[in-house]
Amino acid sequence: MSRMGDVLAGFHAAWEFESDSVLIRYERGIRTPRLFQVLGERRVPLAALQGVTLTHGKRGTVILRAEPRPGADPLLEAADGQLKEGSDPYRLVLPADRETLAEYYADELRAALTESGPAQRYLVAAPDAPRAFKAYDAKASFDGRSVSFRWFWTGASSAKWKAGDQTFAVGELSGVEWRSPEVLEGYLRLLRRDVAAPPAQADQDPGAVVFGLGYGPVHESLPFAAAVLAAVRECGPVAAVPASAPRRDPADIAERIRHLGELHQAGLVTDEEFSLKKAELLAEL
Repeated sequence: MSRMGDVLAGFHAAWEFESDSVLIRYERGIRTPRLFQVLGERRVPLAALQGVTLTHGKRGTVILRAEPRPGADPLLEAADGQLKEGSDPYRLVLPADRETLAEYYADELRAALTESGPAQRYLVAAPDAPRAFKAYDAKASFDGRSVSFRWFWTGASSAKWKAGDQTFAVGELSGVEWRSPEVLEGYLRLLRRDVAAPPAQADQDPGAVVFGLGYGPVHESLPFAAAVLAAVRECGPVAAVPASAPRRDPADIAERIRHLGELHQAGLVTDEEFSLKKAELLAEL
């Protein structure tokens, strides 16, 4: 491995190479993705990585990317492949004139990696608790021991108002399910050990909060989900996300398609998004 303390600085981040880890420090500039600003810095043990790539990027850049092992990082496990490329915390973008230097560090890093395949435990630290954010229908908070949802009268469904504010101890949970707020119907759902089949719709599930425009942004809700997931893992095995949700009522599907059409007519949803989401809804019948 490179000499301890060697630093490779790129756009939005700098990697410091240690004997057994890579310390990633993210910048706080206005052009830095907000997720990076929230993360601040992350120490990634070499045991959490299984590869490294160097590719050419856009507009005269090269991209050095470390490939984490599946299950090694609670943040990526919670994201479940939904992060946009520009918000990938393992991606370092550099000017093309630093390609030779980047190749050197890529080779050094590859030579130091000895592990591959799924990790049996989280090797990268999760974002610290306490954490909180505002969803469309509730304020979600996590103190390290329990998750609380406090419903907003302006957004919460009648089903959630009827159930009342919710608090879930970490020991009651088997995992989390995060759907990015950057897509339609984003939400954070707590998977509970004693609930085999939660309501298909997140807005009807007292164990979930739904996102909306400006509510539950990635840089707030994803670190929250990762912190909860890491705490759950410490209590026991994390359950896999159900492969498919129960079939919805046809009347509900029709209502959602109607609402989707209104968003499309208002210009809030593109033709492609409208067609894709309509097809997904129809497939649930």
